[in-house]
Amino acid sequence: QVQVVESGGGLVQAGGSLRLSCAASGRTVSLWTMGWFRQAPGKEREFVAGIRGSVGRTDYAESVKGRFMISRDNAKNTVYLQMNSLKPEDTAVYYCAAKPLPNDLWLSTTYDYWGQGTQVTVSS
Repeated sequence: QVQVVESGGGLVQAGGSLRLSCAASGRTVSLWTMGWFRQAPGKEREFVAGIRGSVGRTDYAESVKGRFMISRDNAKNTVYLQMNSLKPEDTAVYYCAAKPLPNDLWLSTTYDYWGQGTQVTVSS
């Protein structure tokens, strides 16, 4: 069993930055695929960024490319999402997810473990 816990959310002005953390426990996830998703009120959950453990390849949603960066610290069993140049439309609950396989990085239904989410609010 793997547990993932997000932290780092908060309120920030447009143009600001936040760094989200996702700490995994229960087993080492250095070779796992880790993803960040978000869900805004009244909208479906959407893929934000992901990283494959085996080669560290990353992918991003078009809406965040060039502004967000996903990274991992295997020694800490933790994944990060650095969010820069935040926009009001980035406001959402951000979720971290984990799975052992590298396929379909952007597909939420393929992930096995989810955190409880952390709120990010960007004011205009």
